[in-house]
Amino acid sequence: MMGPVSPHIPVLLEPLIEAVSPVSGVWLDGTFGAGGYSRALLEAGAERVIGVDRDPEAFERAASWAASYGDRLDLRQGCFGELDEIAAAAGAPRLDGVVLDIGVSSMQIDQAERGFSFQKEGPLDMRMGQSGPSAADLVNGLPEADLADILFQLGEERNARRLARAIVNARKTAPFSTTRQLAGLIESCSRRQRPGEPHPATRSFQALRIAVNDELGELDRGLAAAESVLAPGGWLAVVTFHSLEDRIVKRFFQAASGGQPKGSRHAPEQDEDEPRFARALRKAITPSDEELAANPRARSAKLRLGRRLDAPAVRLDPAELGLPPVALWGCVG
Repeated sequence: MMGPVSPHIPVLLEPLIEAVSPVSGVWLDGTFGAGGYSRALLEAGAERVIGVDRDPEAFERAASWAASYGDRLDLRQGCFGELDEIAAAAGAPRLDGVVLDIGVSSMQIDQAERGFSFQKEGPLDMRMGQSGPSAADLVNGLPEADLADILFQLGEERNARRLARAIVNARKTAPFSTTRQLAGLIESCSRRQRPGEPHPATRSFQALRIAVNDELGELDRGLAAAESVLAPGGWLAVVTFHSLEDRIVKRFFQAASGGQPKGSRHAPEQDEDEPRFARALRKAITPSDEELAANPRARSAKLRLGRRLDAPAVRLDPAELGLPPVALWGCVG
């Protein structure tokens, strides 16, 4: 029986299930969130789903319905970059499918106390796992040049240097502690917003969130972990929400299906023509008009899929996958 209606609408859920049907075996949902993908996979025929999330609140929200699936749903707190280790600990050293929904969930954005939204007053936090350095730690502690690099490389903010300089000057008087405090400074440094344009703080908040949670590094590790643990014929499905994520996933599937980039020179030699994944589609799947009408937050989503072949896994160089230099720092706090 399906659980209650989720406060988070899973993006591209129907085309994902359609693409990987018939669903069977053991799957891992590396970004459990409100459980939408996990429940859909179980309802579609998966024998078992291992639900992974770094946010402990995800499992608190699932407490009211998860038990209805019995031992078919196995919930584990952790980062999907370690999904191979998590799967092994769950007694599933080989998986039939992995699904990843990259980025912050709408539930986290809507919780002012989590500090993800510039539209809601709250602590300048942004930690998905609720541990480690916060956005306030970065904004108040990083050198100006490092802060500018984060805003430019992870947020593609053209005014990164000017904003970083303004932040460093302002924090001398009073440290940044709230979302609206930082958003207000960014607004004051930006030209007047035109109708239809995103809020001037959008790119900066994205950059800080990605840096705080090491999201691109986590994506790189998650893709490699999925490749190592998927059984031949197993599916890898990845939903992304902005160009930085999608570029990494696209290049990963290009390389793994016999294209470029090549593996790291430090990795064991591998015949570059021996594909490790068969791409299900050459182009990403995007939301339909009907889905966009029901869920406007899906507008930038893209779904890419590949099916594991039996060639040995190869660890790709993160830089060649398109990770910006600042993303290779790891935890920048």
